[in-house]
Amino acid sequence: MSLRRKQEIREHQILSPFASFSDQSLGRDYFEDACDIRTIYQRDRDRILHSKAFRRLKHKTQVFLAPEGDHYRTRLTHTLEVAQTARTLARALTLNEDLTEAIALGHDLGHTPFGHAGERALNDICEEGFKHHLQSIRVVELLEKHGCGLNLTSEVRDGIENHQTSGMPKTLEGKLVQLSDKIAYINHDIDDAIRGKIITEEDIPREYTNILGINSRERLNTLVHDIVYHSDGKDDIHMSEHIHSAMIHLRKYMFQSVYTNPVAKSQERKAEDLVKYLFTFYKKNINKLPEEYQYMIKVKGELIDRVVCDYIAGMTDRYAITQFKELMIPTSWGIY
Repeated sequence: MSLRRKQEIREHQILSPFASFSDQSLGRDYFEDACDIRTIYQRDRDRILHSKAFRRLKHKTQVFLAPEGDHYRTRLTHTLEVAQTARTLARALTLNEDLTEAIALGHDLGHTPFGHAGERALNDICEEGFKHHLQSIRVVELLEKHGCGLNLTSEVRDGIENHQTSGMPKTLEGKLVQLSDKIAYINHDIDDAIRGKIITEEDIPREYTNILGINSRERLNTLVHDIVYHSDGKDDIHMSEHIHSAMIHLRKYMFQSVYTNPVAKSQERKAEDLVKYLFTFYKKNINKLPEEYQYMIKVKGELIDRVVCDYIAGMTDRYAITQFKELMIPTSWGIY
């Protein structure tokens, strides 16, 4: 008996009957022989972890554009915090921790440079629109591995595609990631906003902190315990009404005080204009795209708008700025 099969048997002995079991996965689009050591969801997690799109998250904006300080979150550290919270919940509820982690690590692979400013810019200028959760699916199904994709399981792709607020994940593990995403960004964005002197802890309305806690540690503890208490042994993920309401209202407060704050977001218009300029340039000059993107247009018949979005969405903040400078700023003549 392989080590993988022993793990699959152990899942049935340990996990909740409502968990997603590795040996019951709906599988991949393209058949592959099973690994003799890792379960199918463990392989998905590892593929995401080793992908180029995952590594690029370290230089993509979370909230503050290109922050000078070393301790502000990036899209990568956000992803790791989501994974940590989701894994804690999955373990407490005896759900499939490997599936949960794979979804969490992959949920933002399609995010643009400059955070939601970049996403808005591409959504405005691309005729087909742009949503980062759909781009994440495009990354894992098509763009990674030079057009071959990662061939992930149906359950992981479903969790990635449906992690946004309006999504409807089919697995409890996907629902955990959906909630963990909100829990993570609300709390770490508060921490970053306090560090950036946009708000203070005392500015947060007491009607929310009295329920959730007066600092990030207390708030995380409250939210995690509430989910575990109300979801344990149930075929769904629940929160108590008053805790969930306080979290949603705290999120609204963050939109009003931080996410649309003119000081914190003073550079976003420039970032949006930069992204739109890059889109317009590459759409008119597809010969300037890397060869693999030209191949997608000329040979595979992909739409120009979509491929240009693929290229720009894959950029880090600093790479997008570098490309913009090379295209916009003339260089001096170098022969004396």
